[in-house]
Amino acid sequence: MTDNIPRYRIVESLTENQVSDLMDLYKNEFWCDNRRREDVVKMLAATDVIIGLVGEGDGVPPRKLRLIAFSRVITDFVYTAMIFDVIVKPTHRKTGLATVLMDAVVNHPKLQAVENFYLNCLPNMMPFYERWGFTDDMGDIKSMRRRKP
Repeated sequence: MTDNIPRYRIVESLTENQVSDLMDLYKNEFWCDNRRREDVVKMLAATDVIIGLVGEGDGVPPRKLRLIAFSRVITDFVYTAMIFDVIVKPTHRKTGLATVLMDAVVNHPKLQAVENFYLNCLPNMMPFYERWGFTDDMGDIKSMRRRKP
């Protein structure tokens, strides 16, 4: 860990307080600022892999550690894994935590057999994800979406 990265601990489940922290993280992003807590709780229960970074230090007991970064993965553990919600608390951005978070996702022991990882991102974030081998060159394959009517 370099000196500029805040002290953190990786967690794979969230406490009630950390779910509240996640709601606060979502409020800062245009793509998820309208999520409701009851839906987020349901989403977390259906998520295969959760990676959270919680802040350490200042004598905070482990059960009260605050969530400072988060991501989640839905997968079949063999062929496909889809990464969602790569997010870092605004006050902790540009400290290397997003890199720590992505390293934790792609190196997670449960995901080592997965052949293909996918994620969605804005064009300006593509160079960041290219560090882990992500590319938008998918040949003739195009993503499609159906929104709830």
